[in-house]
Amino acid sequence: MTQVRHARRHTAGAALMFASNGAMLASLLPWYPALIREWGLTEIQFGLIVAAMPAGSLVSSVLPARVVAKWGPSAAVIGGTAVMAALIAAVGWIGGGAALALILFLFGIVDATADVGQNVVGTRVQERAGKSVISTLHACWSLGATLGGALATWAATAGVPLRVHLAVAAAVSLAMAVAGTRLTGRAAGVPAARADDPAPAARAMWPVFVAVLPLAIVAIAGTAVEDTGQNWAGLASVELAGVAVASAGVAYAVFLTAQTIGRFAGDRVIDAFGRARVAAAGGALIAVGGVLVVTAPAAPALIAGFALAGFGCATLVPSAFAAAAALPGLSDGVGVTLVGWLMRMGFLATSPAIGAVATGAGLSVALGILVILGVVVMACAPALRERA
Repeated sequence: MTQVRHARRHTAGAALMFASNGAMLASLLPWYPALIREWGLTEIQFGLIVAAMPAGSLVSSVLPARVVAKWGPSAAVIGGTAVMAALIAAVGWIGGGAALALILFLFGIVDATADVGQNVVGTRVQERAGKSVISTLHACWSLGATLGGALATWAATAGVPLRVHLAVAAAVSLAMAVAGTRLTGRAAGVPAARADDPAPAARAMWPVFVAVLPLAIVAIAGTAVEDTGQNWAGLASVELAGVAVASAGVAYAVFLTAQTIGRFAGDRVIDAFGRARVAAAGGALIAVGGVLVVTAPAAPALIAGFALAGFGCATLVPSAFAAAAALPGLSDGVGVTLVGWLMRMGFLATSPAIGAVATGAGLSVALGILVILGVVVMACAPALRERA
């Protein structure tokens, strides 16, 4: 009974870490349409600006694995969250797209470290619990993002100053992360018979790459769908469905809500059918949702399309991380870092590609990327099969 209580406490602590990370950036996203209009940005300019965050993540390279190896995953979460809180609060004091791009670039560097830290904590908590919990933890990320986005939408609608809202949101997110590390305690320690290496230096890189790449492709597709929902759902609802700018966050909130529901249900469904089958079904939902978004005649159809895409991508990233943490011959920190680093290429390419296509052919055509991503997921889902 004591072991069960400890497992629940550790899971709750990890859930707070994930929720904190999700709420942080989501507190800014619903403000994007207002900032685009205030600063007179074009779609391609906006796409390049938001691509600065994944660019920063790629620059981080092996930094997350080294931080986790030297100071532990909890320290990676706290340190990264503290820096991200300061950067998010600073957005309220800037006055242009170049400054926002710089902040997002720095945010991406530290977010990569915090993200790897919390996923290592999650996989270690899952190992001690003896059952799948990683999808639920990512659901808590989505829940934090949903609440953060909803509160930001309310603040924008109610006329709350941007700098006030972001400062409060950053402080609350940091407090949640600190509380989460206290609850997880020793559960984030190195598991028995395993140790973190900063990099797979002494082994051949080609087998490592072959093992990691298919997992990374699934993760890239999942993050690309998330990026599309996060950065373009609001603008799509305004430009394609005629929604008021102040209410642009509704589509994003619906996307995240659907993703959250899918992730909370994910662990039980994965235990029943396996990661690969669940991912393939998710890819089909993403493709159908993309068709709805592209052909939407009005707001309800467009929002329904984003809801299907959010539900479909729910388990992709947590499943890829869980599979990466269990790769033979690699520590969990290295496996998660490699997949996470490759995964961020999806973030780097998605928004600039959508922005470029939207500028030349229209936003509805650009959002057809959701259909492509759904097909890619269905093709690569077998890579997620659990290894004996």
